[in-house]
Amino acid sequence: MQEADKIFLEYVVKALVDNPNDVKIDRTVDEMGVLISLTVNPADMGKIIGRMGNTAKAIRTLLRVIGMKNNARVNLKINEPEGSERPQHVPSSSLKTVDQAMEDLKGI
Repeated sequence: MQEADKIFLEYVVKALVDNPNDVKIDRTVDEMGVLISLTVNPADMGKIIGRMGNTAKAIRTLLRVIGMKNNARVNLKINEPEGSERPQHVPSSSLKTVDQAMEDLKGI
């Protein structure tokens, strides 16, 4: 079965999200392997990504296992919703220690 990976992904994702009708999955095959692009309702992005990306990581791992069974390299691309903004990375040099923050509070 060629699209076992797509069927599996659709089943898992629709079980996780609140808006299963908004799930869109595109599957393309080229010389690099299989690329599956996933689009979900913006409200469901957190459920798919999971805490610290663990849910997305687990889904990708399972897709690779399915790919290995079918001698294919499977990659998952999760499309960001329109207008979404990622939180900017805060350099550690600009973070304050607890003692520095307490000193700032004393001045108030």
